[in-house]
Formats: sequence, C-alpha cells, structure tokens
Amino acid sequence: MTDNAASSDGPLVTGAEIARLAGVTRAAVSNWRRRHEDFPAPAGGAANSPLYALADVQEWLDRQRKGQEVAPEVELWQAMRAAYGEQMVVGLAEVAAVLAGEPESSLPDDVATRVQGLAQSGAPVDLVSGLTERFMDSARRAGSDQVTGERVVRAVCHFAPELPAGATVFDPACGIGVLLLSVAAEAGMRCRGQEVEADSARFAQLRADLLGRSGVRIVAGDSLRADEWPDLKADLVVCDPPAGVTEWGREELLLDSRWELGTPSKAEGELAWLQHAYAHTLPGGQVLMVMPASVAYRKAGRRIRAELVRRGIVRQVVALPPGTATSHALPVHLWCLRRPENAAGADTNHTVCMVDLTGNSPDGSLEPRPDQIADVPLIELLDDTVDLTPGSHLRSRHRDYPGEYAALRKEIEDRIRRLAALLPELAPGGGPGSLDGATTSVAELARAGLVAYDGPEPVSASEQLDTDYLQGFLRSSVNTRRSTSASGTYRFDSRGSRIPRMGIEEQRRYGSAFRALSAFEEGMREVDELTRQLAEVARDGLATGALAPEE
Repeated sequence: MTDNAASSDGPLVTGAEIARLAGVTRAAVSNWRRRHEDFPAPAGGAANSPLYALADVQEWLDRQRKGQEVAPEVELWQAMRAAYGEQMVVGLAEVAAVLAGEPESSLPDDVATRVQGLAQSGAPVDLVSGLTERFMDSARRAGSDQVTGERVVRAVCHFAPELPAGATVFDPACGIGVLLLSVAAEAGMRCRGQEVEADSARFAQLRADLLGRSGVRIVAGDSLRADEWPDLKADLVVCDPPAGVTEWGREELLLDSRWELGTPSKAEGELAWLQHAYAHTLPGGQVLMVMPASVAYRKAGRRIRAELVRRGIVRQVVALPPGTATSHALPVHLWCLRRPENAAGADTNHTVCMVDLTGNSPDGSLEPRPDQIADVPLIELLDDTVDLTPGSHLRSRHRDYPGEYAALRKEIEDRIRRLAALLPELAPGGGPGSLDGATTSVAELARAGLVAYDGPEPVSASEQLDTDYLQGFLRSSVNTRRSTSASGTYRFDSRGSRIPRMGIEEQRRYGSAFRALSAFEEGMREVDELTRQLAEVARDGLATGALAPEE
C-alpha cells in the first residue's frame, strides 16, 4: 500500500462503493488492497471500515483499466456523503428543497453545482427518487432501521385493503414517507403523516410535492406526546413504529383517552403506538401495524391483546419471513385491525386469520399456501397467555393427527415387546441376607486400586472387578439405607457401601442382570415420554375432530 497522501478535498467512498464503481465484488476490492502496493491509502474512517478519496480511487482504477465511467448521480451521492456523513437526511431535504424551487439553500457548493447540472438534464422527481432509493439501499446494507425497508413496504402494500377514491391514509411515524406514499399510491388519496425527526418530515413533504401529490400533508412532532392530528379519522392507518423504546412518555400519558384497550406498560411501547393508530380510525377503518414478533406473546401485553381479541378488533396476524426487516433477521409480524362499525364496539367477527410465512423467502411470494393459513376462533385465543403468534396456532391445525397417532402407537407397541425381552430370567436365590456374610467396602477396593472415580459413579479399574456388578449393588436398597441418616437426610457415599465378594465369572453373571435392568429402566422412561405424546395427540385429535372413536 502506498504512503502517498490521499486527497482530502473531494468525497470519500467505502470499499463497497468502490466495488460498485468498478463493477466487481467487495472481495475483489479487498484483494486489490492486499496485492497492489499503489492502491490508494485510506483518507478517513476507522481501521475496520476505511474511507478512500474518490478522485484517487478513480485515478487508480483508470491506471489499472479496472474502472468505468462514474455516472453523475453517483458523483452527487458521493459528494453528499462527504458533506453530510451520517446526517444524510439533512442533505436529502436540502437537495429536495432546491429541486422544489425554494430560494434559500445551504447546500455546499460542490453539491449545489452537481444538483443544478442534473436538474437541467432530467426531471427533478427522477433525481429525488433515485437519491431516495440510494438512501434506502445504504440503510439496508448498514442494518439500520432509520427507514422502513422495501421488503416491509412490499408486505404492507400486499395486505393493505382496497381503498375508495379520496380515502384518507395516515402514518403517525412516517419517517421519510416511504410507507405512507407507497400504500397510498393513487394521486387522489388524502395522506397525513407525522414524524418526530424534523428533517425526515421535511424531506417526506418535499418529496411528495415533487411527485405532484397535492393531497399529502406531513408535519414534525412526537405523535404520542404531541399529536398534531387530534381530530383526524382515517380509512387506513399504517405504521412501522420504533421498536424496543421504553421512554415513550407513559408517565405523562397515564390518563390519555387513547388507551381504550388498557394502559400499556413501559416495556410495551409498540402497543401504545397501536392504540394511537386505532384511535385515528373511522368506524369500519383499518390499521396495519408492523410489530416485533415478541409483542404477540409478552406477558405485559396480555390484557391489551385480550381486549383486541374480545372486541373483534384484530382480524389478521401475519408472521412475515425472516429477513423482511432491514435491521435484523428475526421475523416480524403484521397486525391487521378493524374498528367495528357500530358505536357499541361489538362486531360479528368470530375468528382471527392467522398467516405464517416464516418458512418463505423474504423476497418470495406473500400469498399464503393452504397450510400457512387458518381461521382461529376467538375463544381459543382467550386463554392465560393470549398468544397471537400464527405458528403456535397453525401447527395444531395442520398436524397429521391420524398419522402421528398410528406411528406413536406402533412405536410404543414395538418398544414394549423389546423391553419385555430385556428382562433377565431370575431364579430363586439363597434367601434374604445370604450375601451379607462375605462383603467388602468400596473404600477397601479403592485402596487396593480396583476402583476408580472418573465420573459421578465409581467404575472398575481392574480385570478382577466387573463395573456393572459394582454399580448394580451400589444402587440396591441395602446401600441406599446405609446412606440415609437417622433424621431421614439422604447423602449417598459410595465409599461406605459394601458389595459381596465373588469371583469374576459370578460377578459378570450378576453384572449382566443389573445391566439388563438398567436398560429396561431407561427404555421404560422413553416409553413414558412416548405415552405422554400419544395421549396428547389423541386428546387434541379427538377434541378438534381430526380423530374419532371407532364404532
């Protein structure tokens, strides 16, 4: 690697961005860094994520004939990255303001020149849309939840209801407006949004203006603490709320009228957002909430989930494929709610549609197969946990009860036959106490080097002693009684135990019997577990109608 000073005047790029510029993989860029001494030195960043001067990289690529012409849009993005760094939303809003014709702008000269040149050669809406896509892609690659990912947007749009012309759509945590403007794609829709980050809200509004969406109004502010749309009632509310936030304002909102289903705990901020969204729906209006999977079963939210079920509000829960969310590989859920038509709050809905897509690819089909969907009666959900996890309910409905019952029954029958064959043939002995005379303690055997303590139980260390014979007598009730004190306290001490003195052949005969008994006990424990499983399958199968008694 060269020691020459890198240019610090122009934009900086990452290794991944160099790969895109050159049309190669990131691994190829890593190889270039190791193999070529004249590869540009880092001009910034950390040791594990260095940044390089774009001008130096382009010069090196040209010398090596590995480069390709950099598009003006790419140069603009790199210039913005150099100017704004982690505050890219600020830069996006400033660029959108210039494209929208706002007179005041604080764009750096390099960025402003590039924006003006691109605006003259193409439509401003195409430029801002391209920058938005690059921002979403960079957030996805960084594992950031700063913006709703395209996979989540695709899923919400897929399950969103058809809306009438002129319908109102609301997003109380709209970010840069991606989800809101995608769900309400028709130009005639009346869109309302709120976002706590002022720059994101500004960019969302400017982007909507550039798209010609005159019915869009997005404001800045904290939706839970300072609702800017208190009187708004929407046909559809969509929301991808911040997850895992405990400081959402519970203490100051304890008596808020929005908590008609119950006051959320501090740890259940997602259920506060859900009730805020529900409070903004018209009678018959719907809510689509992106939720962490844990909200479906956490103990703290049981009461609110029970009210959602009891009142027939929750209509569908969709477990989306792992990898749908940008910031992690865990599955997320989509909760679909509907406000009852009548004022009393009752509804004719008697089931919740459960959809489990966790076995699908995040880029695959969102249309569930018959075995991935089930209508679950409300009464089945109203138990001690009120678990709304789709997989928990689909497994019981799509089980092959007849096949499982037949297989378990055959397995138990086969095991019992094999177990019967394990039982040793035992003849009458010399009577109780006949072996008490000639005995020796395990401590004596240990001192003689015949016993070793390599594990929880002593084992033979000599060909003069059989391990099964030793351990069989140690487990007998005679030695167990020796280990029980007068107060009834049990403390097994094998060193004080005594075993009969026998020749090795006689020991092996006894050891074989003890070994068979141990195998029989272990087999019976396995049969006991199989018996429990069979009884559960039989009861559930009879209760659900999947099984029936023979006439």
